[in-house]
Amino acid sequence: MSLNVFDFDELINSSEHSAVHLEMRDAYGVAEENADFAAWKAGDHSSRRDRMGRRREWLELVARTAARGVVMRRARIVSEPVSDYIRFEHEGTQLNIEAGEQVRWLPRRQASDIALPGNDFWLFDDRVVRFGHFSGNGQYIGEDFTDTPAVAKLCASAFEAVWERGTPHERFKV
Repeated sequence: MSLNVFDFDELINSSEHSAVHLEMRDAYGVAEENADFAAWKAGDHSSRRDRMGRRREWLELVARTAARGVVMRRARIVSEPVSDYIRFEHEGTQLNIEAGEQVRWLPRRQASDIALPGNDFWLFDDRVVRFGHFSGNGQYIGEDFTDTPAVAKLCASAFEAVWERGTPHERFKV
């Protein structure tokens, strides 16, 4: 890994061409969404349509970034049948798309022959990678950044392979 220190917000704001995100977990235990997920499981799906709540800053960042001409894509590798968490994510993804993000889904069984990094990642302009680290129960525990060309190339290749096979959000049924 590179010893360079990067800032996630600065990387998105300075991206010129692309910002891609590969997610490979079936559940995340991110503290900021615990209340929304619990409410959703109890039958309150309002957070999945809420542009002004917890997700407002992210959706605004996506909209600004896309307006600058940066292509933002997210690919998710998921097990089937999907977990409750993936159904929760899927239901809220339309807001990401409306903000300017493109999203595809790939069933895990279709990813068996793709060389994948060991962690979820963001790749900015095919040159800087941000790996996200999660505990076994999905809690966010940190991140690493690298601009090592071979690592960026691996991540770009993995993302493009998943993207090519993935199903666009509007056609992926959970």
